[in-house]
Amino acid sequence: MNEQDRIRTVTGYHMRSKHRLEAYAAGPAALDWDDQPEPFRWFDGACKIELPLLADQIRIGYADLYRTDLPPSALPLFERLSILLERSMGLAAWKSYGDQSWALRCNPSSGNLHPTEAYIITTGMEELSAGVYHYLSRDHQLERRCESGIGPASSMLPSDHVLVGLSSIHWREAWKYGERAFRYCQHDAGHAIAAISYAAAALGWTARLVTGWSDETIIHMLGLDRDDDFGNAEREHPDAVLWMHPSKANIGSEPEAEPVLAAIDAGIWHGRANVLSPRHDYEWPVIDAVSRAAIKPARMTLPSWIPPARPEPLPSACTTPAMSLFRQRRSAQHFDGRSAITAEQLFRMLDITLPRIGMAPWSSLPWRPRIHLVLFIHQVHGLRSGLYLFMRDENAATLLRESISRSEFHWQKAAACPSHLALYSLLFADCRKTAALLSCHQPIAGDSAFSLGMLAQFDATLQEGAWAYRALFWEAGMLGHTLYLEAEAAGVRATGIGCYFDDSFHQILGLQDTRLQSLYHFTVGAPLEDRRLNTLAPYSPRRHD
Repeated sequence: MNEQDRIRTVTGYHMRSKHRLEAYAAGPAALDWDDQPEPFRWFDGACKIELPLLADQIRIGYADLYRTDLPPSALPLFERLSILLERSMGLAAWKSYGDQSWALRCNPSSGNLHPTEAYIITTGMEELSAGVYHYLSRDHQLERRCESGIGPASSMLPSDHVLVGLSSIHWREAWKYGERAFRYCQHDAGHAIAAISYAAAALGWTARLVTGWSDETIIHMLGLDRDDDFGNAEREHPDAVLWMHPSKANIGSEPEAEPVLAAIDAGIWHGRANVLSPRHDYEWPVIDAVSRAAIKPARMTLPSWIPPARPEPLPSACTTPAMSLFRQRRSAQHFDGRSAITAEQLFRMLDITLPRIGMAPWSSLPWRPRIHLVLFIHQVHGLRSGLYLFMRDENAATLLRESISRSEFHWQKAAACPSHLALYSLLFADCRKTAALLSCHQPIAGDSAFSLGMLAQFDATLQEGAWAYRALFWEAGMLGHTLYLEAEAAGVRATGIGCYFDDSFHQILGLQDTRLQSLYHFTVGAPLEDRRLNTLAPYSPRRHD
């Protein structure tokens, strides 16, 4: 398949997997709860390494993460690694109702299904030999998958650097969401990238996406191509590798894959993956097709970019430690429909979505923003209700003005908006019913202080390669994670909305082609808590099924 065929396959999948007012994208006719996937992946026979629970010792405030003079962590590497995993990919709490219980995690996921798996590649430390490890979030353990086979191990990476690999199990989302599941797996990968980037920043690390490696390299490096180790278990698909290095280090080019691959090829592998579902009543061949088409070759990446100089982020009143905020993040189920936020709080949230040099989470992405925000303002003191647009890259102004073309849109700079924020009002109106309708009739989109749709530069990005379809969803997921944390910092709550009527949203904006496409919806407001649910600590006592 040549690259143009891959792009056509990816574009065809995107159009096919849209929800429409007259019909939803193909999904299971009913949920078979007996076939619900096991929420945790583990490898039987792999050595388990207990990780210490130390995150609450890190007292740096969430608002301080956006400073450029953060001191490096003095903790040993093993302890930093444990904290990184605990507050990015680990459990946040257990919930229970009656005789049912389920885990919540620090990284958000569509339907709390968590397709994203995390792996560690290390040169070794006192507590861990060099090799590849799988993170078992249920027990906050590492499972040794591969013991590196050649030395010195330091030839793989500098001793204080670590690689974090991410993969997706598509079945976890497909069980519930059918053909649209590939989208949600990419959203969740973006959430994970942002969660890791934020936790790294609190530990004096910078997380950078390794862009020069192919998916084939990542598959081999993480052992995802080991047929005997997976057997009948659901396979994992490569997402990305993040490179953790000290924030103050003088870093040149990204790591070379060859020394890592050589060490792994000479290593000894352990463990056999568990089966998540006893059977698969529904199969979704289109997910396999788009997954193959969107695979990343080594030579292909998006053009690199350096963010422009911007003012310091707008102030936040949040005094919560960063590690505590990461754990308290939740997805709201209902909003009260009455409470408002201030314009200053909204401006701060939007400001944090703008990349700045060296600041999490956008320091992990090397390319220009390609997603902009269309906001439905419902209850924000200081702003009139209506439809607004926030440009995250003003180089896209011509495209946005040409495409968002309704004659009634007035394109006025929002009242009292700081000069460096490109927030424009398009139309003043009560948009609550419209927002709820567009988000698959979900009241939560209209009962909030504001909701939004993420509008991506679709056609131009795909011309860089079919794999860039995934990168767009990663950016959307990262935006979602940023807004989750900012909502918590403002004393409210947020939730991502993957179910929306794609083209109906486009029609509201007057879009006539596919240059811009909506990839994710989101909403922020004052939550209504379900007091019937009990909340239990994530690891105290440690839980084992």
